[in-house]
Amino acid sequence: MIIPKNRQLILNTAITNLKVFIKFSPLFLSLLLVACKSDKAQQVRNSETTTSESPTEQMPTSGSKKIIFFGDSLTAGYGLEDVDDAFPSLIQDKIDALHLDYSIVNSGVSGETTSGGKNRINWVLNEEPSIFILELGANDGLRGVPLQQTKQNLQDIIDAVQEKYPSTKIILAGMQLPPNMGQSYTTEFNNLFPSLAKENGLPLIPFLLENVGGIASLNQSDGIHPTKEGHEILATNVWKVLEPVLK
Repeated sequence: MIIPKNRQLILNTAITNLKVFIKFSPLFLSLLLVACKSDKAQQVRNSETTTSESPTEQMPTSGSKKIIFFGDSLTAGYGLEDVDDAFPSLIQDKIDALHLDYSIVNSGVSGETTSGGKNRINWVLNEEPSIFILELGANDGLRGVPLQQTKQNLQDIIDAVQEKYPSTKIILAGMQLPPNMGQSYTTEFNNLFPSLAKENGLPLIPFLLENVGGIASLNQSDGIHPTKEGHEILATNVWKVLEPVLK
C-alpha cells in the first residue's frame, strides 16, 4: 500500500514522539514521586508545627466571644494605609496581650448615618456579640439631621441588640461637633450621647475623639479622619471604658 507523503510525515512524527516519551517516562515518574513525597513531608511538618503551638499564644478563634464595633468611617479606618492601624484592631492587640478570649468584628462603614445603621443592624446581628460598641451619629451632626431623629435611630439600634441578645453588653461612643454647626444644635448634639447612655444604663465613652479632634497633626488632610497616631489615641479612649467591662 502506498502512503501519501503528508500522512507518512505525520506517522513518522508520531513514532518519534512516542520514542521520546518512552525514553523519558521513567524520569518523569521519578520526579512525580519525589514531588508527592515532598508535599506529603511538608504536610507532616505543618501538622507537627500546629500541634506543638501553645494554646495561650494562639490568636482568638472564630468560636471565641465577639466584640462588634458598629460605626462609621472612624471605626472603618478611613484613609489609613492599613486597616490594622484603625483603633478596633489596636484594641484587638490589647486583648491578645492579655490572652482574653475575645475577637474583634469591625463593622464600620464610611459615610454611615444612624439611619443607615438602623437599616443594617439586623444583618450584623446574625453574629452574636458579647459586647457591642455603638459608634454612630457624627455624620448625622455634620449633615444637620434633626437630633430627635438621630436619638431615635440610636435607641432603635440599642433596642434591636437588647431584644435579640439580652445578655450582650452595649457601650455607647459619644461624639461632639465643632461650634460652626450653631451653638444650640451643637450643645444639644453633644448632650445627646450622655443622655442616651443614662436612659439605657450603658457605659459611655465620653468623646471618642478626645485629644485628637481639632489637632491638625493627628488628623488627615481633611481635618476629620485621624491618622495612624490619632487612632492610637482613640484606642486608648475606648480601652479606658472597655477594659473594666471585659473584666
